[in-house]
Amino acid sequence: MRAGQARDIAREWVHDEATTIPGFVGAYLAGSITWLADDAILPHTSDVDIMIVLDGPVPAQKPGKFIHEGALLEASFLALGDCRTPEQILAQDQLAGGFRTPSVIADPTGHLTALQAAVGRDFAKRRWVRARADHAMTRVRNGLDRLNASDPFPTQVIGWLFPTGVTTHVLLDAGLRNPTVRSRYVAVRELLREYGRDDVHETLLGLLGCATMTPDQVERHLLTMTEAFDDATEVIKSPFPFASDITAAARPIAIDGSRDLIHCGLHREAVFWIAATYSRCHQVFSRDATERVRERHSAGYGELVADLGIRSYLDLSRRAGEVRAFLPDLWRIAEAIMAANPDIED
Repeated sequence: MRAGQARDIAREWVHDEATTIPGFVGAYLAGSITWLADDAILPHTSDVDIMIVLDGPVPAQKPGKFIHEGALLEASFLALGDCRTPEQILAQDQLAGGFRTPSVIADPTGHLTALQAAVGRDFAKRRWVRARADHAMTRVRNGLDRLNASDPFPTQVIGWLFPTGVTTHVLLDAGLRNPTVRSRYVAVRELLREYGRDDVHETLLGLLGCATMTPDQVERHLLTMTEAFDDATEVIKSPFPFASDITAAARPIAIDGSRDLIHCGLHREAVFWIAATYSRCHQVFSRDATERVRERHSAGYGELVADLGIRSYLDLSRRAGEVRAFLPDLWRIAEAIMAANPDIED
């Protein structure tokens, strides 16, 4: 499917469904689709992110991932109060990319279109590039600070994994690249290679714990994670925020996307999303599965986190400390990229 066709499908769904949501203000596209030309092929391992802006209470459960007219869409909510001014958007690495180029697909008041024009004009200004990279740094620190020994172990792993992965976003923001989610380590590898800093990529993989993993190791972890994923899709009932990521519709992203990376020689870069998905499956098992199901998948998950160098909360706490210790160097590298980037405007 071409990206332009996927955009049209998303626009159609918003017109037919999202406009009926109470408080609907408008909708825009975000994520990787906004970085693709209309005639580009949308990978089967990508979804189309739709942000629905609401004026009023935001539902706790987002629509999430679903298939519509052959396209995998993912709809999320954003409060109008979080996107009233260009400055709010420009300073947030998770939001600015969605307004970098014309991406509004529904805008009855004209607010989002005006917002996009202002953000697009100033997106590459140095002060805002720096602000977004700093925002990502803050997300790393705050995420690691929330690690809680009383949480179930898979939740602890998630609490360390995602902030550690945001170290890539600091550099991607500095390089005016898409701070993507699943393939963040692939994207940062490409960025750092352009700047002659392959060594930094190795450091980031080391902080994640997969720098020395072999393709066979990662393939084995994907296999056991796939088995857990398929069981989790059968038992999930609780309203997890990530619930739509553990569904048959999301399988191409969770499973096929990781397999494609392994087969392309990017097995280490695939580990992040394998670990994230595996941990989420075990969060599902902890609430919704029988003891028998939990036991069936505990060994495989234990092997994955052990290969990452994690067996306990003490390991996670130590690894979080290693990430914190690296942050001053990370910021210096980000500043060097910003200084050398010819597309950043003063």
